[in-house]
Amino acid sequence: MEKVWLKNYPQGVPAEINPDAYQSIAEMFEQACAEFKTLPAFYNLGVTLSFQEIDHLSQAFAAYLQSILNLKKGDRLAIMLPNVLQYPVVMFGALRAGLIVVNVNPLYTPIELIHQMNDSGAETLVVLANFLNTVKEALPHTPLKNIIVTNIGDLFPEPKAFLINFYLKYIQKKIPCVHIPESISFKNVIREGKKLALDPVKISPDDIAFLQYTGGTTGVAKGAMLTHRNIIANVVQAEAWLSPILERGKEVVITALPLYHIFSLTGNCLILFKAGGLNVLITNPRDLPHMISELSKFQFTVITGVNTLFNSLLKNPKFAKLDFSKLKLSFGGGMAVQKAVAEKWQALTGVTLLEAYGLTETSPCVTINPPDLKNYNGTVGLPVCSTDVAILDENGNEVPFNEPGELAVKGPQVMKGYWQNPEETQKVLIKNGWLLTGDIASIDEQGYVRIRERKKDMILVSGFNVYPNEIEDVIAELSGVKEVAVIGVPDENSGEAVKAFIVKENPSLTADDVLLHCHKYLTGYKIPKHIEFVAGLPKSNVGKILRRALRTC
Repeated sequence: MEKVWLKNYPQGVPAEINPDAYQSIAEMFEQACAEFKTLPAFYNLGVTLSFQEIDHLSQAFAAYLQSILNLKKGDRLAIMLPNVLQYPVVMFGALRAGLIVVNVNPLYTPIELIHQMNDSGAETLVVLANFLNTVKEALPHTPLKNIIVTNIGDLFPEPKAFLINFYLKYIQKKIPCVHIPESISFKNVIREGKKLALDPVKISPDDIAFLQYTGGTTGVAKGAMLTHRNIIANVVQAEAWLSPILERGKEVVITALPLYHIFSLTGNCLILFKAGGLNVLITNPRDLPHMISELSKFQFTVITGVNTLFNSLLKNPKFAKLDFSKLKLSFGGGMAVQKAVAEKWQALTGVTLLEAYGLTETSPCVTINPPDLKNYNGTVGLPVCSTDVAILDENGNEVPFNEPGELAVKGPQVMKGYWQNPEETQKVLIKNGWLLTGDIASIDEQGYVRIRERKKDMILVSGFNVYPNEIEDVIAELSGVKEVAVIGVPDENSGEAVKAFIVKENPSLTADDVLLHCHKYLTGYKIPKHIEFVAGLPKSNVGKILRRALRTC
């Protein structure tokens, strides 16, 4: 396809970027630390760490991994942390040591954690003490050898560190009284690491930086291999796109989406870090009063989120009283931004809620709306620099403008493939480096991309991927279930919600029985919000359950 989108690029934005601007994320990180060393880099719960402090702490962490744990280049280290100060220290430290970072949702159940650890082969895990119950239950069934445990206050100054850790454990009782033999204290890791020297590791652009787990289009979670070059390319692409409006060393971004999610990891942590910005880490965005209280302390310039977060903020009267005078960029991704939410957001803040599109497999950004967009336009924007897109029919041929087809993407941000899964890789990475996204889209004569629907059955709950097969497998194990099918249904709050259709084998089976069973094996957002018992499920002539037919029920 002719790159018609180039004619609508913001002034000053190049058609191409250099994805080889840095050899590694570690090199990019170290240059930012040197340039902005005295500026604040990360804030959380009243404590701020400067670029220089992040540099020193991550170096100490990396040195400990090398010298004490004897971890080598290419070993996998899993991070099971919410948005706390330890996350950037651990992530940058692991990358500086040449390790591959495996991001883990802290709310995973033991079954989900077991799958990810076994699939990735991670032998080291950094976990917040609040989630030790899950780790202890999963541990015997994983290859994990090193468990590094941290508490929220471990990077806070005394006596604040002691007080907040004491409060969480003994007053709020949010930290379980669980001990894992031979686990390692994060505080001791940093203390000992400061005495050690970091042995520089030669990292090449094609080395894997992250195993970022996703179901792709359907099925069991797979590790997308994102190389240093993939991530650097996407950071440089976004930086070029936003160059007309971003001010180096002056931006303050609200980071409420979890850093283990690719949108927040690249869009907030890495892009704004390179630009010398301050990431305001929100540990629990579900606690809106506390989040709004944190926002009130800053004249923030950038905020990212999913539609559900923006909607919740708009419904809170205290949010409307915040100072939006410095706000210049608002980004919605992970799920569709609703027009009503976008219009209310612009009316309140005076800033357009820009919609973007990406995938775990593309590091993640593929398209972004121009930062000078005057009003919500219902599209996910234009392909970013050095990115090709095509809209294909079922035979792989391009369709005309404004006609729907499967969106295909090509660019330096496209993943290397799925970890140790060549069969699934071949399904999505086709000839000449093109990636099939599994999303049905169209593109107009101006180059703007509009997402129509998902080709596959993936459900998007508040920006998180949910795969029907996984939910069906769990429910099918429950005694009394004969058959089950799961689909996504529209939901005002989360965009989509999970609905399960169940054929009973035992007439006494109830919805409560199903929910109780699901809570044992599934993260909260994967649990069905709606359960309907039916006499039978629609099937094809070969016996395949027709989920599409269920959507009309």
